[in-house]
Amino acid sequence: MKGKNGHILYEPGQTLMETLLQEGVFINNSCNGKGTCGKCKVRVLEGYENVYSPSEQRLLRKEEQEENIRLACLLVPEGDIRIELLEEETKHEILTEGTIPQFDFSPEITEKTVCIQKPGLADQTPFEEQIKQQLDLPEMSLSTLRKIGKGEGLYRAVTHRKQLLNLQELPTSEKLYGVAVDIGTTTVAACLVDLATGIELAQAAVINEQKQYGLDVLTRITYEIENPQEGRNRLRQAITASLDKQIRQMCAEAGIDSDSVYEITISANSTMLHMFLGVNAVSLGTSPFAPVFTAGRYLSAADTGLKTAENAVVYLLPAVSSYIGADIVAGAYVCGLQRTNRRVLFIDIGTNGEIVLASGGRLLSCSCAAGPALEGMNIRSGMRAAEGAVEDVRLTPEGAELNVIGGGKAKGFCGSGILAVIRELLKNGLIEKNGTLLKPEKLDDSDWRKKFLQLNGKKREVVLAPELIVTQSDIRQVQLAKGAILSGFYALLKQAGITMEDLDEVIVAGQFGMHLPVESLTGTGILPKEVGNRLTYVGNSSKTGAYMALMSGSVKREMEKLAKKMEYMELSASQGYERLFSQCLQF
Repeated sequence: MKGKNGHILYEPGQTLMETLLQEGVFINNSCNGKGTCGKCKVRVLEGYENVYSPSEQRLLRKEEQEENIRLACLLVPEGDIRIELLEEETKHEILTEGTIPQFDFSPEITEKTVCIQKPGLADQTPFEEQIKQQLDLPEMSLSTLRKIGKGEGLYRAVTHRKQLLNLQELPTSEKLYGVAVDIGTTTVAACLVDLATGIELAQAAVINEQKQYGLDVLTRITYEIENPQEGRNRLRQAITASLDKQIRQMCAEAGIDSDSVYEITISANSTMLHMFLGVNAVSLGTSPFAPVFTAGRYLSAADTGLKTAENAVVYLLPAVSSYIGADIVAGAYVCGLQRTNRRVLFIDIGTNGEIVLASGGRLLSCSCAAGPALEGMNIRSGMRAAEGAVEDVRLTPEGAELNVIGGGKAKGFCGSGILAVIRELLKNGLIEKNGTLLKPEKLDDSDWRKKFLQLNGKKREVVLAPELIVTQSDIRQVQLAKGAILSGFYALLKQAGITMEDLDEVIVAGQFGMHLPVESLTGTGILPKEVGNRLTYVGNSSKTGAYMALMSGSVKREMEKLAKKMEYMELSASQGYERLFSQCLQF
């Protein structure tokens, strides 16, 4: 097979997708090779003429089949084959900024000058004891003992919570740096920080490299289940290698050595935390969905596989449950839910919709399985928020007005784009209350709305351009996401004994939420219209929480207390939830 990187050898019986992923060749892999998303398209130039499978016939348009386009996850080569890759990785828009409240500035990584006195016959106090006494340390590691040179003199001691990390003879020009990280299911955002000043020196944001094993947490957990020998290790290596690369990139940009990075704080959902450590995540995806751990913890950077300063420390922010992770604890903390007297609802909208309600001194939380539609996945013309993605739409008598990321040709809809389409279809009466597309024959030929509707066989579709098609199935995917989030919203209000009118504020966080105008959130019914004038956006509160924890030991302790205070509500086990969910499906 001759691909982008030349000739590639494959194992008999392997799918083309498996071969490409092993070689590090980018291929869209939304459903982890299950043959359900139709995104892994390649053009066969020669060497494979098998008939199209029923799945390919369903997922590929007639014109695509005529051009020898196949799905890599369903194509099993039986001899030499030559293909053309139809998609390249594009630059993605990743949210790295967020609102930072005031907080106690007290980094746990500190430096102090110590003096080793010249020994004499009357006083032979060991050098180690002199250092321990001056720093009030219980012990010293072998690696720091080896840093003591000729003995007497001044040394710079780098410490972390009564632990000596490094010892350097003075003078030295080295400073102390840290890294704050938000590991999301889709993206990883990080910043390099001067621990003495709190100033961010560089930022880095990339797509989570675990994408090749699935685009959502359940798909990656399934990959771990199906690959018990190497799956867990591959998932761990994918994220640690990517984070190492980000750290090196930021250090190079700031002109410093990565050996000066002494602490890394990490915020993430529970599944990402488990996979970052290489801890079994299978229990998170199977009933009763129990996590292996939730507590905040300090670890050696070396033990996690990250390459920074010798003896550097990694701190993982605390989580609440399998589906209320450290990212939500961080967000709740950043928004001050632990001390507010107001009734505030915090929501992070993404593949999962996590919600926290502060009311009457209680912090109630739940998680809604929104699915990947709101990330542009499982959508016929869907894609991530990258260059070429439609992020907003207006339907007018003159046609569809498209707002495209990067300003170029539209390639597909990202999550905000597909919501905008559905908002416009609802506003113009082309979708009925139950989510069904209007039949084209119900509209007069003179009706400007009719040009957007077409029949594909017996299936109704919306066409904004040849490559921008919205199917009835797409609408159903968004409808399910809307039902999940809105039902979680109402379930928490019911549990707290308050109504929609009682809310003082609704805070929207996260990568996806920041791209959504109020009219898309309320116009599609993801959030009730009553809260439209009470919405606040806070950006990437998960990364902000990681930054605050990096700069303050007291913030870490307060987050740990907050995580223990938060009550988790399992929606599926709450009385009357199925009926509530059905009601919330209606547009």
